[in-house]
Amino acid sequence: MANHHSCIRRLRQTKARTLHNRYYAKTMRNAVRKLRAMENKEEAEKLLPVVQAMLDKLAKTNIIHKNKAANLTSSLALHVRKLA
Repeated sequence: MANHHSCIRRLRQTKARTLHNRYYAKTMRNAVRKLRAMENKEEAEKLLPVVQAMLDKLAKTNIIHKNKAANLTSSLALHVRKLA
């Protein structure tokens, strides 16, 4: 355990931020999974902008990498386009 007060504070901050980031990353993964599992085109088209906004926000706050967000957005849009 660190002796400096600032190190102890940083550990506390890191734990809180890790928990926060893990929650939002998991929420994003579940939303992507839900969208990929959809078969109905109308419902998928309604959910796509919500998931895209979520990906953009997470990329902006560095929870996920911006290229990962772009790749996911692209593949999800392609998936929705291909639905019958």
